[in-house]
Amino acid sequence: MCQLYLGIEIGGTKQQIAVCDGVGRIIDKIAEKVPHENGASDIQEWVREKSAKLLMRYPDVKAIGIGFGGPLETRTGRVLISVQVPGWKEFELKKWMEGCFHLPVTVVNDTVAGGYAELKFGSGQKSGKFFYTNIGTGIGGALFVDGRTWDGIGYGAAYMGNTYMADWTSPSPGKVSRIETLCSGIAIEKRLRSPGYVPKSSKLYDMCQGDCGKLDCRLLAEAAINGDLFAEEELDLVCRYLGICIANAISMLGVDTVALGGGIANLGELILEPVRKYTDQYVFISGKNRYQIVICKMLDNNVPIGAALYAQDGFNPV
Repeated sequence: MCQLYLGIEIGGTKQQIAVCDGVGRIIDKIAEKVPHENGASDIQEWVREKSAKLLMRYPDVKAIGIGFGGPLETRTGRVLISVQVPGWKEFELKKWMEGCFHLPVTVVNDTVAGGYAELKFGSGQKSGKFFYTNIGTGIGGALFVDGRTWDGIGYGAAYMGNTYMADWTSPSPGKVSRIETLCSGIAIEKRLRSPGYVPKSSKLYDMCQGDCGKLDCRLLAEAAINGDLFAEEELDLVCRYLGICIANAISMLGVDTVALGGGIANLGELILEPVRKYTDQYVFISGKNRYQIVICKMLDNNVPIGAALYAQDGFNPV
């Protein structure tokens, strides 16, 4: 019988728990968008309850891995903070989970977990210098060197979404913002839902019957595919800034493969082609024609799979 591991994704909007084997296959999974009116405590209760349910069903699970959506102290599994959900600050996630289930627990950043799944069994398998970024509720980053995770000084590293760029949405000259507040799914939808942002001439306005509070990234993509000029320009701006960020990562880190994951990456070629174009425009000559940008293979499953793989392999950063 193959050994089993529990992989948990704790995100800003999506929570997943999967029972996985040692080669990246999901045996069973529970996934929900968990309401969190009370902040982190609602998510903690959901994780405890659903993990207990799966562990009752699969009592042979050997260890637990968690991919957490925020910065943490990787040695201890202590959360520093969550940008999206209040109540996580200084939470001892590893100790809490071990106390609940008396199993070994490994805690890493959720993007790191997703990247590890891609490194082992997905889009990064042939890469020696692999960079993974998820573009969803937030924007993360993870770097893998010769099969090992780059963890910086022990609090995670390669947080691409928290690097700064010129803020094209601001009327103030010289203002900068984190790329996450400009190009994440939440940031895009916040702009679309702002009164007056979407012109009445746009197909988007008709698609939501004039109620822009209903707009989301899926509708933006649909409008762009159908030739709506506003939607095309909005997506192009997002891809341009993502391309600049990725070009910076390639220029600084010398990676050979960049994989895009997260909800926005599910748009496929609609986002991949312009991101490639802008990355090629801005990357330094040292990286020119020496890298590839791909869509990740495991899509929405890579975080729980990667967390389970860390539970099996242990966390051994470079």
